[in-house]
Amino acid sequence: MPPMKPKHDIISHLRRHRLLADGLTQQDLADRIGVTRQTILSIEKGKYSPSVGLALRLAQIFDVPVEDLFELEEGETDD
Repeated sequence: MPPMKPKHDIISHLRRHRLLADGLTQQDLADRIGVTRQTILSIEKGKYSPSVGLALRLAQIFDVPVEDLFELEEGETDD
């Protein structure tokens, strides 16, 4: 059996930060950073990991370090 490869998943805290920002909607946030509302939804649900540039722009909007918005979850998979 081949060795297990590390699996890296991103855990998003974007929704919490967005809601704490005076009820900023997904569409409002999407408009501010130039993406679709679907992109914001996918990031919040963990279905899409943002690029470094997008993560940095989001952190800048909320005036927090990137690590406050996203964290790396490490595990193992047999892929």
